[in-house]
Amino acid sequence: MRVVILAGGRGTRISEETDVKPKPMVDIGGRPILWHIMRHYAAQGFDDFVIAGGYKADVIKRFFLDEVRMAGDLTVDTRRGRVTRSGPAFDNWRVRIVNTGLDTNTGGRILRLKPHLDGAPFLVTYGDGVCDVPMQAVIDQHRAQGHLATITAVHPPARFGGLRFDGDDVAGFVEKPQIGEGWINGGFAVFEPGVFDYLALDGDEGSLEVALYERLAREGKLGAYRHEGFWQCVDTLRELRLLQGLWDSGKAPWKTWIDVTVRAVAAA
Repeated sequence: MRVVILAGGRGTRISEETDVKPKPMVDIGGRPILWHIMRHYAAQGFDDFVIAGGYKADVIKRFFLDEVRMAGDLTVDTRRGRVTRSGPAFDNWRVRIVNTGLDTNTGGRILRLKPHLDGAPFLVTYGDGVCDVPMQAVIDQHRAQGHLATITAVHPPARFGGLRFDGDDVAGFVEKPQIGEGWINGGFAVFEPGVFDYLALDGDEGSLEVALYERLAREGKLGAYRHEGFWQCVDTLRELRLLQGLWDSGKAPWKTWIDVTVRAVAAA
């Protein structure tokens, strides 16, 4: 399955970062959120990506061009005109970055990608959230239930830290507890090509949540995979700093891939 990532919005709620780049290109550990999302998919065998660009899409394009040209360590032999790369392995991905319009809504962006998806089922997520969702489990449930779309339901992280009690004594603090009740749409969805019939009703103006999900829910065609593990979006600087702290600790729950290195590779 191809993986569609919505990366065209303006990200106005974290404008301190997004004045100069789209939100999916905000860094965690020196790498864009987008890269972290793609690494998670690729670790599970999904490495064919279609990125719905819009706002500052040139930043995304430059990132991938630089990944190809500048990845790893370089040794330059000026006498022979040779460049040798070594260090981290290159990500073995196919990436298409498609301009889906500056102000197109989320449903409209998916609709504009129809020619790039070959009439086959595909995966969809937003470009501002990381997780440890087992994608094959989502796909298996989707196929078993026969829905037109299946989203991943997650517990929304609480806004404030919590307390742990021992009787009336405070036993400790919880920095970012999960809300035990209630679910929200966390993205990381599976779509059948039949969704385009619904998205076409509103064109560029349709939001994914209204133009597709609400209509499918009314018709009993929308499923949800309940994910009890880690999920976090980035809407505020506080959330960004939380993820940066987890990454720096070496205990980032969404890091589902293994880093590898390769031998030196000659480059033209």
